[in-house]
Amino acid sequence: MAKTAEPKTTAAKTAGAKPARGTRTAAETEKIRVALIERRDELKAEHDQTLLEIHELQQHRLTDSAGDDQADTGTKTGEREQEITIANNLAERVSQVERALERLDEGGYGWCEKCGNAIPVERLAAFPSATLCVTCKQLEERR
Repeated sequence: MAKTAEPKTTAAKTAGAKPARGTRTAAETEKIRVALIERRDELKAEHDQTLLEIHELQQHRLTDSAGDDQADTGTKTGEREQEITIANNLAERVSQVERALERLDEGGYGWCEKCGNAIPVERLAAFPSATLCVTCKQLEERR
């Protein structure tokens, strides 16, 4: 017995339809959660290490600043600002991953916060804490 072909109108509707939210299995959700938690923990450890290094360098600079001229002082100030910027960037990335975990719990992970479309799996693989689809992110960056 041959299958009857699905009418073109129904097939076209199905092909163009957005996937329903919550179609992720519990195993897939748990795999994502574990990966996000591991990433968060890695970033937190890197942030903590950076803060420790900043503290140690500041202690060293206090004892090793005798005889510094203006250029030395400027260099040390620039290095300190760079280190603080790195620490702040790490803290922001931790925050992004924590937000992704919240979105996962709420059922919004993998969906664009702006347009509501699914965020491509490739984008999530490259940037797991993405909250915008490629199109919306490009529009945001142009502003």
